[in-house]
Amino acid sequence: MHKKLLLTGTAAIFTALPANAMAQAGNQFADQGPEDDEIVVTGSPIAHPEHESIIAASVLTKEELASRGEASIGELLRREPGVSSTFFGPAASRPIIRGLGGDRVSVLDAGIGSIDASTVSDDHAVAVEPATAERIEIVRGAATLFYGSSAAGGVVNVFDGRIPDKVPEGGVDGALRTSYGTVDESIETAGGFDVLLGKIGETSIVFHGDGYFRDTEDYEIPGFAESAALRAAEETEDEDLDHDEEEAFGVVENSALQSKGGSFGGSLIFPDGFIGVSAKIARSRYGVPGGHHHEEEEGGEEEGEELVSIDLEQERYDLMGELNKPFLIFETTKFRFGYADYVHQELEGAEIGTTFKNEGYEGRIELIEKEFGGFRGASGFQFKRRDFEAIGDEAFTPPNITNQFGAFTVREYETGSWHLQVAGRYEHTDTEAKSVGLKREFDAFSVSAGVGFEPNENIFLGVNALRTERAPAPEELFSDGPHLATNAFEIGDPTLGLETARGVETTFHGELGPVSLTVNGFYTDYKDFVSLSPNGEEEDSLPVFEFIAQDTVFKGFESQVEADLFTAGGFDVSGRAQVDYVRAKFKDDGGDVPRIPPLRSILGLEAESDYVDLRGEVEIAADQEKIAADELPTEGYTLVNFAATFRPAGRDSGLSVQLRADNVTDEEARLHTSFLKDVTPLPGRSFKVTLRGEF
Repeated sequence: MHKKLLLTGTAAIFTALPANAMAQAGNQFADQGPEDDEIVVTGSPIAHPEHESIIAASVLTKEELASRGEASIGELLRREPGVSSTFFGPAASRPIIRGLGGDRVSVLDAGIGSIDASTVSDDHAVAVEPATAERIEIVRGAATLFYGSSAAGGVVNVFDGRIPDKVPEGGVDGALRTSYGTVDESIETAGGFDVLLGKIGETSIVFHGDGYFRDTEDYEIPGFAESAALRAAEETEDEDLDHDEEEAFGVVENSALQSKGGSFGGSLIFPDGFIGVSAKIARSRYGVPGGHHHEEEEGGEEEGEELVSIDLEQERYDLMGELNKPFLIFETTKFRFGYADYVHQELEGAEIGTTFKNEGYEGRIELIEKEFGGFRGASGFQFKRRDFEAIGDEAFTPPNITNQFGAFTVREYETGSWHLQVAGRYEHTDTEAKSVGLKREFDAFSVSAGVGFEPNENIFLGVNALRTERAPAPEELFSDGPHLATNAFEIGDPTLGLETARGVETTFHGELGPVSLTVNGFYTDYKDFVSLSPNGEEEDSLPVFEFIAQDTVFKGFESQVEADLFTAGGFDVSGRAQVDYVRAKFKDDGGDVPRIPPLRSILGLEAESDYVDLRGEVEIAADQEKIAADELPTEGYTLVNFAATFRPAGRDSGLSVQLRADNVTDEEARLHTSFLKDVTPLPGRSFKVTLRGEF
């Protein structure tokens, strides 16, 4: 049913395009190019507009982010083409790109890692705060060549501006936002500012400050926390079980969160670039929903159980700069360094069960060459250190230290309508767990070659072939213990080798009069793809899952069309439709890879004017029945969302009030990509009001 609705709804947006718009375009593209395309700096050291990127990449601007108000990066980006989320409750949610997550998707803080423990487990929140984000760039597909093994599936690069790179107009600018939501009684406030402190000759001194606060209660849902499939399975095992009395209904217990933090920074901005520093602190405490708890036993008898919450804190210090002053063959030098001390404690009631610590640093330097006869190039190197330790009941991974160094280069050539690009990376990784006497070293080589064809400024076609290698994560090598977040006893394999991916990606971008169309396709063949699979045994009353390497294939696409439809009553009306799909199978036995998102479509209409913007959106996900042996099928869903933004003094005033209604039909919706999908659905009907001011 949901699949039929999805396909029917996707077709509807095309048939709704006005006939006169299509007639204007005919078989030719308009003369005007995509002037509003954002420059993408994440996909390659040589920046390109979105519509000229051989690698599938996109940008969320400050204006787009201002209309969203999610508590985690995963939920903030979940409706982007090709992106889903792990959804371990509203606080802990990492992005999943084309079915890949964990250590294969890098969440970056202005170009370098978040330096936290979010890749260790899905219940660990990312220490990058969406409330202060000013710009987010998404790279879909392997970005290993420029960001290392942890970017084998894609990159989410978050820029929050805490190190200023330009002088604010008028000497000061900033924004303040506050909101209230009904589904979880949420209260959120966030704000930041840049101010010009003074000048020394041609050098400007700019100071930045920002902060945020968020407080929510357990969120409401339309029915039982457990899915119908899980309830049926449990009733089969225990016919006397009375779910109406025992199971949570109408609310997801232990899903409340409180978070706060802030940063300050400063930069020296001069005619040829800038250099700046910043300090940031983030603090969060949130419940781990889904019934994950520890049982205390005495004399072999169960004494009781405590819900688990997480108390997280990170201190971080950063240095960033850019020099646009030519020397030798180079015209631009960029450098970035960050150090962070991260700790989070998993609390069983008032007692500390497990403490996770991660102290690390990361840096990168990029040297961009002068253009010569159509040739362009850039090279750089990256280094990082991760000192990780887990102490307590759920220390399923022994303390380990990882050092990594990588060097990369990209070469481009343009001639007429053709764009050629080749890139390569060498990376050395050594990982050691001294307590168990294990150490591994890896040397990885990755290469790619792409070609783009741009017959005119309105059409771009690109093809990129790649061969990348990923070193296994410490958790995949050294795990050996109970992991209650995944309800498994996890066992790593210290003999794992490099994971090798061979693939091809295609992209098309076109401007057909008032219609903009983007389509990306991908096919990736993995040798020794590392996944967590059950072996049929039990340990500590938990099913045993092992990290094993299997040959695997991922394939799929994402597409998006946007159209200017008509003007009426002072409103410019536009439409949008997107569809994405991933199929992933193990080659040896033909089994399905777990937690792969289903076919999904999002349809939207928007009406804009100087004083009022109106938006409606329908998200349709198909049933997911292509499942792994240990999974239950997931029912599809249709979510309807509305928003209205009012600007009392006009578009340029900086003052706005937004009213949002999400999941207005109060439908039960579950993400197949989540470990908790059968015990933790998405929030029910929600109303939210947000007041925003800019100065």
